[in-house]
Amino acid sequence: MSDAKPRIYTQSFASVYPFYVQKAEKKGRAKRDVDKIIRWLTGYSQRQLNSRLKAEIDVETFFGEAPELNPDRRLITGVVCGVRVEEIEEPTMQEIRYLDKLVDELARGKEMEKILRAA
Repeated sequence: MSDAKPRIYTQSFASVYPFYVQKAEKKGRAKRDVDKIIRWLTGYSQRQLNSRLKAEIDVETFFGEAPELNPDRRLITGVVCGVRVEEIEEPTMQEIRYLDKLVDELARGKEMEKILRAA
């Protein structure tokens, strides 16, 4: 079995970010909504997020250096790419899929309070 990292880990976060924005905008949501989700999930400020995008750090580093992963992210459940996000064992892949799931919910028109698991 290969120990090679999944390709997504080595891609720059800046190269995948436009796809999240595009998915949201196609459904009438805004880039600022995507940014809000990313900030909620990772603890990055908007300035830090912009800096990471400019630096073109890879996805693995983006999540690995996140200032404060939101403890409420554990409330994110459901299926992304045929896999239940709550059952993913590899931590970085789980963070990636959490973000995928949140952007999916945004694109489906879910209210921001529910997306961000507000009590």
